[in-house]
Amino acid sequence: MDIATITSRTAAAAALALALGLGAAPGAQAAPTVGVAAQAVRGDDGGGWQGEGGLTLNAADNARVDAFADRAKRAERSISPQVRAAARLSSAELVGFDHRLKSPDSLKRKVATAMKEHPGQNVNEALADIKDSVRYTLQWPDARYTAGVTVASHLLSAWGNDSTKWSNTWGRAKGYRAINSGWRAPRSEHLFEVQFHTPASKNAQEVTHKLYEEQRLPGTTPERAKELQEQQDAIFAAVPVPQGADRLSGPAPTRSAPVG
Repeated sequence: MDIATITSRTAAAAALALALGLGAAPGAQAAPTVGVAAQAVRGDDGGGWQGEGGLTLNAADNARVDAFADRAKRAERSISPQVRAAARLSSAELVGFDHRLKSPDSLKRKVATAMKEHPGQNVNEALADIKDSVRYTLQWPDARYTAGVTVASHLLSAWGNDSTKWSNTWGRAKGYRAINSGWRAPRSEHLFEVQFHTPASKNAQEVTHKLYEEQRLPGTTPERAKELQEQQDAIFAAVPVPQGADRLSGPAPTRSAPVG
């Protein structure tokens, strides 16, 4: 059965599923977020922020990131019902749904790191590079992975989410193995990320997370960064590649990025 047939048959079922209650509960509540070891500073700079590793934001930049986090929270309310429906209709496990929003501190650390690594970059430019302030993980067993990704991704596209990124790293000789997809929501125009994993690839991602975070810190030496990358490569090398996963491609983009 081709993808167009799958999509047309499941679209009506998805609408019914949403009407029966898939959509309202998660979006209506404020999604919990998980912070990192950083604190907002309400002192001499009148509302700035400082994090570990000497990262800082002044009061104006800190306020810009807070506003961005608020926009992400509002956008999530209309994105989550569709992602939940796509997961259910493709028989995926929706992993880590409670962490679908990046915390304000995580966003601030990312912005502050970008501005430190790229002198001259302003806060708006750094925020424009953040594509995963709203993010999800769908997971299938190896035997159902290829079919599951195909159905879920085409459903998201059929419901008006524009494909902005499709990074399939299953064919890599080294490093991270999974598919990271990016989307632009039809109502809010907010960018969000959906990762497509198997249990083994998700476990490898979690095991290597601390290694990756240390590797990304501005103070990490090149020698240490290389050592951390080698450790990550060894962990991901043990992840089996589902049949056909390395050949999966995403839906074609349907509209251009908004101007401004």
